[in-house]
Amino acid sequence: MKILHLDSSVTGEKSVSRSLTAIAAERLKSQYPDAEYIYRDLVNETLRHYTAVLRIYGDNVEQTTPEQKQEFALGKQILEEFLSADIVLVGAPMYNLSVPSQLKAWIDHIVVPGVTFKYGAKGAEGQCGGKRVIILSTRGGQYGPGTSSEPYDFQEKYMRAIFGFLGVQDVTVITAEGIARGPEIAAAAIAGAKAAIANLS
Repeated sequence: MKILHLDSSVTGEKSVSRSLTAIAAERLKSQYPDAEYIYRDLVNETLRHYTAVLRIYGDNVEQTTPEQKQEFALGKQILEEFLSADIVLVGAPMYNLSVPSQLKAWIDHIVVPGVTFKYGAKGAEGQCGGKRVIILSTRGGQYGPGTSSEPYDFQEKYMRAIFGFLGVQDVTVITAEGIARGPEIAAAAIAGAKAAIANLS
């Protein structure tokens, strides 16, 4: 069993998503005490934005620049971490109606044709069906079903879609939203998320 834990919030100790993923990580570790645990901070461990080196050059990196070679090597490491993980825990705050660019850069490194998905007679076929993904979603406003802002949710819907595209069927999203709507709403949202984490099995 391998657990991959990702954080993407830029607000450090003030981050709600980081605090929630930390709780979720401890929950998972207690459930799987023998699991290998891998942590990647997508903000403090700067990840270059993807320039398609892996797709253009494959394993032949002789004609690339030093920066591209570094990207190629890091991309392979990121891909291997994802492929080997049984559980992927993702901290995904909403930034400007979508996910942080740091998280998007990570996603661009794992969406690799012929590896995590392929095209067949019926179109795209995901190759990562055996994984479990747990997303800790935080947002200042309220974008859930039935709200007036629901059409502007390009965060949770995107995360569900991209992992679904890769064939992951077991996706759990735990949401704390309305955090910027005042202390009472924020406290209730965070408490609800913590309760959901406590029920993870």
